[in-house]
Amino acid sequence: MKANFNVQLYKNRKIVWLVSFSLCLISLIGMLICLKSTSIKAPLNLGLDYTGGTQITLERSCAVNCTNLNTSEISNSINGLKNQDNNFSLNTSPNLTRSQIQLLDNSKLISIRLPFLSPDQSDSVVAEVNKSFGPFNNKNTSVEIIGPSLGKQLLKSSLISLLFSFLGIALYINFRYDRRYSFLALFALFHDVLIVCGVFAWLGYFFNVEVDSLFAVSLLTIAGYSVNNTVVVFDRIREKSLIEKQLSFKYQIDKAVGATLTRTLYTSLTTLLPLICILIWGGSTLYWFAFALLIGVIAGSWSSIALAPSLLSITSNKEVD
Repeated sequence: MKANFNVQLYKNRKIVWLVSFSLCLISLIGMLICLKSTSIKAPLNLGLDYTGGTQITLERSCAVNCTNLNTSEISNSINGLKNQDNNFSLNTSPNLTRSQIQLLDNSKLISIRLPFLSPDQSDSVVAEVNKSFGPFNNKNTSVEIIGPSLGKQLLKSSLISLLFSFLGIALYINFRYDRRYSFLALFALFHDVLIVCGVFAWLGYFFNVEVDSLFAVSLLTIAGYSVNNTVVVFDRIREKSLIEKQLSFKYQIDKAVGATLTRTLYTSLTTLLPLICILIWGGSTLYWFAFALLIGVIAGSWSSIALAPSLLSITSNKEVD
């Protein structure tokens, strides 16, 4: 038998709105600070996927199996060049802390992505990595320039994908319910995405955390998750409005949220468990992707069981019994 919690959402609606408003305001402030920052100049600290840079690919000379490497050690070795190599001694030298390291084919291939480097700077990076983690097969060493136009195109494609997903969600909910539900579902979705972006804006400002193409994927995933939870709650609200007509619409919403609260919490917890595992054991490549999803799941659960229903409760003109 399912437990129905005695939720008093309408009574505590102002607390719900205050929490969501505060989180959204803090997020907007973080994005505005990043936009005004001389080093970021964007609402989020955009990574090399969007800004372009230099990609260096090295192939290790291994007889059979290559020994495992640590991406942090490679990154620290590259960062040390700013104090050791004359090519990086100028104030205008690229920020080596923005390096993105990937180990491919069981650590046989090392992919290094950095801001735009000159030929001499690229040679210095290759020499440093070769000294600490070589030997390498020099014939298969490649240095490629990823132009900013490609990054802008990727950023444009990411924004278009988000826009069309929002429109598709709005059309679906508008067809299934009515305009009130559609607007509130989109509002809750915007709330979730804004909070995730705000968290990464502050992380980018204080800890130089960058967003890449995986961040756009995480936002699309969060959109689907958030709307799925909201639709379940809206379905139960519609069901309660048909069965318990003697209650006011506000009380129907409270009972519907109480009936779906256990399901929403269980779904969120089972989603969070694998994300926490990825955070701990997934490596640096998936760390921030999993972190974005984790924040999105928490924000999406809150908006589905608290924010959207509390806003829906004030759209009815019926008197409270």
